[in-house]
Amino acid sequence: MNIGYCLTGSFCTFSKSIEAMKMLVKSGHSITPIMSENAYSTDTRFGRAVDIQNEIIEITGNSIIHTIEQAEPIGPKKMFDVLAIIPCTGNTLAKLANGIVDTSVTMAAKSHLRNSRPVVVGISTNDALGGAAKNIGALLNYKNYYFVPFGMDNYMLKPKSMVCNFDKIEETIMLAKNSTEIMKKIY
Repeated sequence: MNIGYCLTGSFCTFSKSIEAMKMLVKSGHSITPIMSENAYSTDTRFGRAVDIQNEIIEITGNSIIHTIEQAEPIGPKKMFDVLAIIPCTGNTLAKLANGIVDTSVTMAAKSHLRNSRPVVVGISTNDALGGAAKNIGALLNYKNYYFVPFGMDNYMLKPKSMVCNFDKIEETIMLAKNSTEIMKKIY
């Protein structure tokens, strides 16, 4: 399967997301990495941007889409069977829920959705049970959006925080693809 794999700025979950990316490659999927501009260029306590870029390129064998201009042709060229956004921050959730297209990742989603293809969302946000809750609720009701199972990651210290189950990424991607295929046959 051809998968567009997007990363947004939940830097603390990059290592888990990159491990999931490795597993997808090991399973035989072709992965094209896509990073929001901030995720692509920001050095953090979790790693230098260039080191993360190099690791992702080495894993996937593909260059990283990291600008709106690079992401725009995704839909017209029907580049991916599934687009995955893992980790997906509260900021990106809000943009997706409200149709805002101002990053490479939101452009990738918009462009991909024009063909009624599935978008898999793996949330990672400290305000999932706060400000981001309404956007999660909206996207759960939108056609062609599928969520990696998620839950609270630290109810004592971060009572509004939720993160996806990184062990369920491949399964969710497969289910999203199969569900979309079934719906196409029905309609």
